[in-house]
Amino acid sequence: MTIYSIPEKPAALIFDIDGTLYTNARYIKEQTDCQIRRFAETRNLDLKKARKMVKSYREEWAKLHGGKQRSLGNVLKDMGVPISESIAWRKELIDPAHYLKTDKKLCAVLARLAESHKLICITNNPVSVGRKTLKALGADPFFSGVIGLDTCGISKPDIKIFELAVKQAAASVERCISIGDRYDIDIALPLEMGMGGILVEGVKDLYTLENVLCTK
Repeated sequence: MTIYSIPEKPAALIFDIDGTLYTNARYIKEQTDCQIRRFAETRNLDLKKARKMVKSYREEWAKLHGGKQRSLGNVLKDMGVPISESIAWRKELIDPAHYLKTDKKLCAVLARLAESHKLICITNNPVSVGRKTLKALGADPFFSGVIGLDTCGISKPDIKIFELAVKQAAASVERCISIGDRYDIDIALPLEMGMGGILVEGVKDLYTLENVLCTK
């Protein structure tokens, strides 16, 4: 866990979902690969070539942007796949119930945090996939809102998405903390906006989140 900033008396915690609320490398990989497979099918491309195209584009984009990461939704958009099409693919192809199960330890932590904080999720998947993920983990009851790729038709990082999360949290931006596993996608922009930011390596870091927050 890397703590970039924690505001005094934080009121809202804005969580990423994938790679943050659970740790499952196989599922994370499949979420990417199923979309690349569909990209290859719909564009009449060899799958190996399609994978290479995405990988090469991401590497070149990172070189031109100081090593920053580009979300898959934005990569596919840059390669001619409208966000609306990405949304449809994700709704059809991604099923978290095949990979995830209830995390009682996570749920216990979230239940306690929800007593004193508003909990919001932002995901680059559609809202329905985000909710299915939360339900698979047993965490759905603790989140008052889920903002997804189909909420605004844009992918993180985008200031409109984070502004909407702040609005849903009914808190000032200075009292919100963004929590996620990718700095460029989940943390950098919220820090610029004045939020707190916590970078995690996986769900195990969240098990100790209360200890971090109780210092404020």
